[in-house]
Amino acid sequence: MNKQHEIRLSGSGGQGLILGGIILAEAALIDGNNAIQSQSYGPEARGGASKAEVIISTEEIDYPKVEKPDLLLALTEIAYKKYIKNLKDDGVLLVDENVNIDNIKESIKVIKVPIIHTATEKIGKSMVANIVALGAIQELTKVVTKEALETAVLKRVPKGTEELNKKALAAGYDLVI
Repeated sequence: MNKQHEIRLSGSGGQGLILGGIILAEAALIDGNNAIQSQSYGPEARGGASKAEVIISTEEIDYPKVEKPDLLLALTEIAYKKYIKNLKDDGVLLVDENVNIDNIKESIKVIKVPIIHTATEKIGKSMVANIVALGAIQELTKVVTKEALETAVLKRVPKGTEELNKKALAAGYDLVI
């Protein structure tokens, strides 16, 4: 049976969500699934709303755009407000602890965790918030294997930051265990 997962990663430009989407799609391919990744930035790029979308499927993917995500990651309030309306009725909302959420449908599962705080305080680098978020997404959804995700992360991060990013991934898993 085909299981297709639609995931939208959203936040502000500069948070590494585009790279996060690329890594997630690459991990899906490593696992032997089909994947499509797309992205868009707000007009301001850095600081403006940005999103990356990933579709992962065991079958052929007919349409390359996420319409009703199964999971929405929102690292900022602006991103939350902009994208929450498209989340599936029984979807998962993964938000940073600093995002205020209101009027949410009861059928939506809300997971509020300290993604940015974890990257900044526990890992010591705010730039790994995207990797922390990927760890949390993997632990929540199991949409890719931990092995494939780590392989994809290590392929894409700058040389010399491998251990830092492995720590960020592990911290992300721990946020939702």
